[in-house]
Amino acid sequence: MQIIVCLKQVPNTNEVKFDTKTGTLVRDGVASIINPDDKNALEEAIRLKELKGGTVTVISMGPPQAEYALREALAMGADEAILLSDWAFAGADTWATSLTLAHAIKKIGRYDLIFCGKQAIDGDTAQVGPELAEHLDLPQVTYVKKIIYIDNDKAVVERALEDGYEVIEVTLPAVLTAVKELNIPRYPTTSGIMDAFNVKKVSVWGIAQLASAAGLVGLNASPTQVKRTFSPAVKGNGELLTGSVKETVQTLLKELQEKHVL
Repeated sequence: MQIIVCLKQVPNTNEVKFDTKTGTLVRDGVASIINPDDKNALEEAIRLKELKGGTVTVISMGPPQAEYALREALAMGADEAILLSDWAFAGADTWATSLTLAHAIKKIGRYDLIFCGKQAIDGDTAQVGPELAEHLDLPQVTYVKKIIYIDNDKAVVERALEDGYEVIEVTLPAVLTAVKELNIPRYPTTSGIMDAFNVKKVSVWGIAQLASAAGLVGLNASPTQVKRTFSPAVKGNGELLTGSVKETVQTLLKELQEKHVL
């Protein structure tokens, strides 16, 4: 089984900073990690490879430093890694990002299954996986919490809902987006880390390698434009209510009535 995993290196969410002029993330000097849901997607891909045989190829679009995320993926058990890195890709919204990934996957040419995380913690849009499926004209299942059955032709999965789950059968190849309930990602082994940095390679593709995507990538090709980024102004100081439960409730009700909320 040939599996592709799309993953993203994201900044530590406690340290996210925006360039107010460009509306893009400031990544320099900020600690970065593999997007958590993408790591669940990677873990499931490696498990399936161990069960069914085949290969796992990880692909990411980002600045040169994203190579470290791909090295970590290789250390966990991925076989190949591709970094899409070029100034032409910079500032892409979800549409341009998913289209760039789609052109790279078409260049790879061989796959039975494509995994993505359900969403990235720096944007929380949950759009790249579904858009990727549309660009590749593939069936998709989002929010996958369990794989019940899989072979070379179809997969049966549980899809998480707010109040439960639904069982879906999907024809392969397909795109699946993973949630954290799917598994617990493994830690890289010492030998895996050694191989990731000394034996395995990360291929770097730019716009020259994705000539078919020329004019369809980056900020200029993104239909979503960020007009402004800012921190909301503080509206006022909060008020802490003290006393017994009964006294607190009575005070709260009085305050809400005076403000005409109730």
